[in-house]
Amino acid sequence: MQQAEFDSLVSPRDPNRRDFVRTAVGGSFAAAVLPVAAQTLITTDSAGLVVGEVTIPVGDFRMPAYRAAPANRPNAPLVLVVSEIFGVHAHIADVARRLAKAGYFAVAPQLFVRQGDAAAYTEIPRLMSEVVSKVPDEQVMRDLDATVAWAGGQGADTVKAGITGFCWGGRITWLYAAHSPQMKAGVAWYGRLVGDKTALQPMQPVELASQLRAPVLGLYGGQDSGIPLDSVERMKTALAAGSVAAKQSRFVVYPEAGHAFNADYRPSYRADAAQDGWKRALAWFAEHGVG
Repeated sequence: MQQAEFDSLVSPRDPNRRDFVRTAVGGSFAAAVLPVAAQTLITTDSAGLVVGEVTIPVGDFRMPAYRAAPANRPNAPLVLVVSEIFGVHAHIADVARRLAKAGYFAVAPQLFVRQGDAAAYTEIPRLMSEVVSKVPDEQVMRDLDATVAWAGGQGADTVKAGITGFCWGGRITWLYAAHSPQMKAGVAWYGRLVGDKTALQPMQPVELASQLRAPVLGLYGGQDSGIPLDSVERMKTALAAGSVAAKQSRFVVYPEAGHAFNADYRPSYRADAAQDGWKRALAWFAEHGVG
């Protein structure tokens, strides 16, 4: 989307939305999620960290990403952070800093950038139809592979690597755990498990469950209308018949939580589920060799 197109979609009295497209990756919130719920917003400082935007080579393409890593811990274990449909905005950057505070070299690549500027869209349906739906799974797997290679060149420990993702990124977490031999563990937050096959999404997590190379912890909401609990049960059945890593995978379902319960900048945030999920995520990584 060009700047003039974006300006025509927002009110002149809304400078925060209009100015977002000029900020760095992770520097502000995506336009589609404004205004944020400031009363619950978690902000993690960068003291003791190396943080900021980086670019990652993928062939001839330079992919932007947000990196957060401990300043004084060489060879910190890598954790890939895969965003929601809104791209790498301020919340995802904050998650990366939280992981860095826990001792990880966290990288959140901007995986939609070839298809469009997810941060600039004010309407979620248009964002989905014009950007997100056009992102091929194969492209995402290649971009994440490139991110792992880049992080290794920056001193991250890619032998003890993990991945976590939210919503759209939760689905990608399952896919990448089946794709990459370098991942030791994954944590998928409310990622879709089933769906129709398309040219861009030829396989869904339930179809790849038996092929997992790394165990995944699934954190889901019992009140998530977009991910019914029967799809979780289907995934559990598929995992039970799969690889060693598949059999090691687990689900935690928070009965009173809905979708995006970790998104502290949105009304969907549920502090009890989010805090418990975060503790479980760090414990899962530690249990399975990420760190």
